[in-house]
Amino acid sequence: MKLISKVFCLVLPAVLIISCNTSKEKTVDVDAEEHVITVPLFNKDSAYAFVEYQVSMGPRVPSTTPHVKTGDWLVHKFRTYGAQVEEQNFEATSFDGKKMYLRNIIASYAPEKAKRILLAAHWDTRPFADKDNSRKDEAIDGANDGASGVGVLLEIARSIQQELPKGVGVDIILFDGEDWGNDVSFQKPVPLRDGWESWWCMGSQYWGKNPHKPNYSAYYGILLDMVGGKNARFFTEGYSRQIAPSIVKKVWDVASQIGYSNYFVRREGAAITDDHYFVHKYRNIPMIDIIPMDPESDSFGTFHHTHNDNMDIISKETLGAVGETLLYVLYHE
Repeated sequence: MKLISKVFCLVLPAVLIISCNTSKEKTVDVDAEEHVITVPLFNKDSAYAFVEYQVSMGPRVPSTTPHVKTGDWLVHKFRTYGAQVEEQNFEATSFDGKKMYLRNIIASYAPEKAKRILLAAHWDTRPFADKDNSRKDEAIDGANDGASGVGVLLEIARSIQQELPKGVGVDIILFDGEDWGNDVSFQKPVPLRDGWESWWCMGSQYWGKNPHKPNYSAYYGILLDMVGGKNARFFTEGYSRQIAPSIVKKVWDVASQIGYSNYFVRREGAAITDDHYFVHKYRNIPMIDIIPMDPESDSFGTFHHTHNDNMDIISKETLGAVGETLLYVLYHE
């Protein structure tokens, strides 16, 4: 994704009681009619294993064998977890003239529900390490940049399959072709062609113009990008504040109330051209981006687009903080 510029709707009840056992976590709303909301346990070890397996397949660069095999595995896992799965196949040409065979993967729960929540991440990896000092032409593992968001969403799918959130349907979209973009801070700018608005985020651009369901819409969306790094801090992203301020507030409020304010920091970050931008532009869905852009350094971290983006930087605690926050948001909708 490309840095553009620098630029919280529901809140959990005032009293939040969490009781833990071996299988469930429960919250009790004591301000309204008394009822118990059961939130499935988010297993951070499982999420980590999902990230690790993706990395073990090799870099998921479009049009390569690891990309095809990982895509097939993702479809199989979502179906195993009870989702209705659709695949959206399309072709594109990268900024550097390479033919890309791309695949968006859409997993739906309770597809009959009118009110829908959209969760998304990208599953491809960058084909070169352009920010590294060596092996610049080799594809990166993409443990954080790609696999972490997918790992969290797979564990959410596994967690919700037995008892879905009340009153809403959930769509999980894994966008392809997000990370083969023209980084003009390192690469010569290439004029856009073929109707693309950006060399980044091709999967969300394509889906936005060609949704998997005619006239598809969602109440709101949440995008996960690089959500597994050790000691990660998620500041409020600029476009998210502009197009979905109430969803930003909702998510950061929930994170604070369940003990994750050290991850979800109430400080303004930059605006990033990421998949949420195109989901909003083409489908008018208010969508936020959970992403670790540091407003002081204007960077995603020293691992970004280097060979250091491997399993060594992935934290089960970070994956757990993000996944548990999302589950609480869904089940308190």
